[in-house]
Amino acid sequence: MTGEDKLLRIEGLTKAYPGVVANDGVGFAVAPGEIHALLGENGAGKSTLVKMIYGLVKPDSGTMEFRGSPYMPPEPRAARAAGVAMVFQHFSLFEALNVAENVALGMENPPPIRQLAREIREISETYGLPLDPARLVGDLSAGERQRVEIVRCLLQDPKLLIMDEPTSVLTPQEVEILFHTLRKLAREGTAILYISHKLEEIRSLCDHATILRGGKVVGTCLPREKTARELAEMMVGTEFKSTDRSGRTLGETVLSVAGLSLPPMTQFGPALKDIRFDLRAGEVLGVGGVAGNGQEELLATLAGERVSAPSTVKLHGTDIAGLGPNARRAKGVLAAPEERLGHAAVPNMSLTENAILTGTVRKPLTRKGFVDLAAARSFAEDVIRAFDVRTPGPHVAARALSGGNLQKYVIGREVLQEPEVLIVNQPTWGVDAAAAAAIRQAILDLAAKGAAVIVISQDLDELMEIADSFAALNEGRMSAPVPTEGLTLEQIGLMLGGAHGMQEAAL
Repeated sequence: MTGEDKLLRIEGLTKAYPGVVANDGVGFAVAPGEIHALLGENGAGKSTLVKMIYGLVKPDSGTMEFRGSPYMPPEPRAARAAGVAMVFQHFSLFEALNVAENVALGMENPPPIRQLAREIREISETYGLPLDPARLVGDLSAGERQRVEIVRCLLQDPKLLIMDEPTSVLTPQEVEILFHTLRKLAREGTAILYISHKLEEIRSLCDHATILRGGKVVGTCLPREKTARELAEMMVGTEFKSTDRSGRTLGETVLSVAGLSLPPMTQFGPALKDIRFDLRAGEVLGVGGVAGNGQEELLATLAGERVSAPSTVKLHGTDIAGLGPNARRAKGVLAAPEERLGHAAVPNMSLTENAILTGTVRKPLTRKGFVDLAAARSFAEDVIRAFDVRTPGPHVAARALSGGNLQKYVIGREVLQEPEVLIVNQPTWGVDAAAAAAIRQAILDLAAKGAAVIVISQDLDELMEIADSFAALNEGRMSAPVPTEGLTLEQIGLMLGGAHGMQEAAL
């Protein structure tokens, strides 16, 4: 394909921040109608690159061409005017407004709301993304909210659509709908720049891939001609280790939950409805579900952040439903929530200080009622070393770490406290393949030592890889756990959609 056939051409794009070069002479091209993957570990430079394309970040040097003309958008508005649209990993929607009102807020010159509602219906039907313009966003599922973002982009008639981790909140059936839409757009000539850590999706969907490592382009490939393992090895530059599930035996019941029901935590959140399960020593229970179906509520309740009715949560047969987080930590029930900054870690505190936040109950980090900074620093260093956290040291603020490195730190901080029960929500959210494999192995190693683990995740491949049993959360109700062995993707999809009778068919 000649240079004139390219929609977007990038050459020598460089962007440096204090202490790190995010992009170093990056160059690649995307053709009209091409679905092009950007692959790389956390910190490889993918986010900075697409932010420069979309006008959120200004490069230090290098050139871009779009549709044959020089292109250097000073802001997203200019990028959108040129024909570039972007669907971000984290949605920017107002829950108290309806679909049409949210779409209007993202447009430069929105038409009257009735006309806009008609256009939303037309374009959503055309691309197989059904949406009711009058519905409140707060009442939509995560998959439907993503449709709002995509339809808002499609109304701009983009020539290039950038998608950042678009399937992280979708069920398998919703992923198929999305892929059908993207393929239709590509056939019509729209180019798609696609970022995802789900390598099998990349192989299924994408025509070409550019691999970044350390801010540089280190290779290109045709994803369909590579295995997921080969793609992962290209990303990390070394041989990829498989997860080891050996050395585990299931023991006696450690955690029992029965009749657990609680009202919603927020106006648009779900209530927990009669949650019940038993968790054995050495067992990994995978809990799947589309975001917003009770994951945060379940973790908060099991961790002691919310008090439930007596006898709804028992540890070794002893009622702990009325105990708070520190009391549960003392008994060995630890948790790592989904929200890294603000819930799992305080952004402006150092890694040492963040270690103190949860570590003082089970680690000797205090002396005569005062914090022992040397001990806390040593514990933080242990976490950094054991989980390969890329940081200059424990003095660095949590907010300075990349998402993947902070995730490794948060998980490592809990694992090294040797819990009897560990509940983790989205353990590898936004984490590259190598870091995800390390976190999953750490969870399996913890279970091999006899801990009982609950992994709440929207990554079904992850749950099938490490979990012994699987349960689905839907609108605050949890299906009875079933063995993962022999469980099909179709059965899982039905369970996630609320067909809780599927456990009988799966057994």
